[in-house]
Amino acid sequence: MKKALSIILAVIFAVSAVILTSCTKTEAKPEQIRVYTLMGPTGMGMAKLISDNKESKTKQTYTFNIASAPDQISAEVIKGDFEIAAVPVNLASVLYNKTEGKIAVAGVNTLGVLYVLENGNTINSVADLKGKKIYATGQGANPEYTLRYILTKNGIDPDNDVTIEYLAEHAELATQMASGDVVLGMLPEPNVTSVLLNSKDVRIALDLTAEWRKVADTELVQGCIIVNKDFAEKYPQALKTFLEEYKASVDYVNNNVDDASAMIEAAGIVPKAAVAKKALPNCNIVLVEGAEMKASVSAMLNVLFEAAPKSVGGKLPDDAFYYGVK
Repeated sequence: MKKALSIILAVIFAVSAVILTSCTKTEAKPEQIRVYTLMGPTGMGMAKLISDNKESKTKQTYTFNIASAPDQISAEVIKGDFEIAAVPVNLASVLYNKTEGKIAVAGVNTLGVLYVLENGNTINSVADLKGKKIYATGQGANPEYTLRYILTKNGIDPDNDVTIEYLAEHAELATQMASGDVVLGMLPEPNVTSVLLNSKDVRIALDLTAEWRKVADTELVQGCIIVNKDFAEKYPQALKTFLEEYKASVDYVNNNVDDASAMIEAAGIVPKAAVAKKALPNCNIVLVEGAEMKASVSAMLNVLFEAAPKSVGGKLPDDAFYYGVK
């Protein structure tokens, strides 16, 4: 009897030790956390985090890379040479399909940033765009499909009722608008602010975020945070810490415009603090996670898919695309 009791107690102690060890085991730290983001609104919310990282004030160390074009980030994502990245929402879907599900979206970080500018005062509604020539940027990406969707929902055929001419660079169109060479153009922030600062004749004719809300049941989602699934599965606490620090950075940037603008310039996200300062209120910088993130991203991708399947990579992503959402 005593022997049996001793065996039972020994088993209990052994099991308890295993449970205690598993409960107190800490997650190993990742060797590196490479974070890619874009110049402009997509990266503006990271400014405080980038500044804190340089000053070793963050809980973990990051390597930040600021890209001037989405394809620079795409190359690294496809190779798997990244842990976290901020990209346009349609590109996240394209990359999910190209990598056969090796990435996931962890949060929405930018809502609408598109505006129609006019040298003049003839455009006061979407209906006024009929018969006009509109210069724009972002062909084959979110800006093109956003404009086409809004036009279509307002009864304007984007292929026959208007003429849309695309330029390759935001800066090129901004320069031509400020000089008066272009009368009507669609641009994102902070290029909108850059034009307004350089020309008293140009005004914001249409806020496309507001126009989107009039015809769609979802927010105009333009940017998101994606994560390498291998990293997320191996280092969930490290990802959680990043998202917490990123959220704090977003809140700081939105509530401390003067200091944040200087940080944005210092990080190379926007060339001039003065432009960043004026543009920030129009950039709709956020961090939305979980079920709300899934709902807004999936609704946006559905709209884009209906407009042009290739814009999201040919097919809509499945539920595994949404990190942390069952």
